[in-house]
Amino acid sequence: MPIKNRRTLLSGLPEEEHRARRLVLDAIEAAISSVDPRTLVQHHMEVLNGKLLIDRHRYDLNSLGRIFVIGGGKASGAMAEAMNQILGDRIHRGIVNVPTGTASSFEAGRIELNEARHPVPDDQGVESVKKMLNLVEDVDGRDLVICLISGGGSALIPMPTEGISLEDMQHVTQSLLRSGAHIGELNAVRKHLSGIKGGQLAKKLYPAEVLSLIISDVVGDSLETIASGPTSPDRSTYQDAVQVLKKYRLWQKSPPQVRRLLSKGMAGEISETPKPGDPIFQRVQNKIIGGGSIACKTAAESLSREGLNTLVLPTYLKGEARDAGISLSMMALDVETSNRPVKKPAAIIVGGETTVAMRGNGVGGRNQEVALSFASKIDGMKDVVFASIDTDGLDGNSDAAGAVVDGTTMNRARERGLDALKFLERNDSYSFFSEVGGRIFTGTTFTNVNDLAVIVLI
Repeated sequence: MPIKNRRTLLSGLPEEEHRARRLVLDAIEAAISSVDPRTLVQHHMEVLNGKLLIDRHRYDLNSLGRIFVIGGGKASGAMAEAMNQILGDRIHRGIVNVPTGTASSFEAGRIELNEARHPVPDDQGVESVKKMLNLVEDVDGRDLVICLISGGGSALIPMPTEGISLEDMQHVTQSLLRSGAHIGELNAVRKHLSGIKGGQLAKKLYPAEVLSLIISDVVGDSLETIASGPTSPDRSTYQDAVQVLKKYRLWQKSPPQVRRLLSKGMAGEISETPKPGDPIFQRVQNKIIGGGSIACKTAAESLSREGLNTLVLPTYLKGEARDAGISLSMMALDVETSNRPVKKPAAIIVGGETTVAMRGNGVGGRNQEVALSFASKIDGMKDVVFASIDTDGLDGNSDAAGAVVDGTTMNRARERGLDALKFLERNDSYSFFSEVGGRIFTGTTFTNVNDLAVIVLI
């Protein structure tokens, strides 16, 4: 996936700075291309001699009943296209939810692509999930349901549980996003307000065979966290959901219906989500076919070929975005002054996902905040370039994927009379980089494997 404004990002730089920035951008482009959902599906799945092969699992197409395809997420459109290329008319029917404005980008054959909103769920998403459930309502033990699941599925395949309205879910989701809650905490709540998350979709599909192809966007590739784990056992509880809301002082601010439902759950008046060991999962295969580690590895290979010593930290990027930027800048300073933890010329590739506790109402996202924070600590350093992006191509509430910075970024800000700290305080990193340069634009990448950061020191 090419960076759309690559030429602008590389223009007017001295030779060494140009090379360092080019290496960073090359690594990012290679990383995103490596996690293209079509490639990932085709790498793991094929039809051979009347059998559907998914790594070590085999499904005899001659003995199967109907094949359905359902699911949703930021990568699900491209996944559906790959499924159509592999199975074609063998698919009985399918319904998959994709981000608004993307359905026309894919040829999915018998798989209907319905658009929905992210990160806050909408009515279109709910109506489409109802259609999915109606489609698979009468499945039996001979049928195979293929679920396409990727990051963003928590919002894109919403189904409020009985007694909870979509407005209730929207309120809680927005509040938790603004609070800085990490994805595991957010999903612990969403699973217990949903009728299909936390393994409940697998329960509805029983006794059919279920094959879930999953592209991970979470640190550690936790099955129960990716898209809130619709076909995975759920270890979180109603009590966990309540504790999350109380931790971020949102319990009393939550809608009465939400508090009533979660309280009933804690009291045992409502059944918990399916837990590990539940027999329904004996007919479920959850297969992670891609994630952030692939993107990190590919970026490292790109930089190694250019003669750089590389260090890969695939789960390092976490915590508050501005704090992560400072931590990464300290690592760069260590390389510069002591050749640790890797010797120059060096590249450090970092994966993961930070959070942002909203303090203002600016435009930007966690990756641009990481980059701005990093830049403030390497002011004046030579031959160092840093970039951080969201692999889906959209960082926060902006149209940029992220930003690239170097030792001259703060000087350009001073020349324009800009105070970087004030931009951070009002969560307005996008506006900062629009003034000094450095925003990275990829457009929607149709994948999502978490965030990627690259440091290069020549």
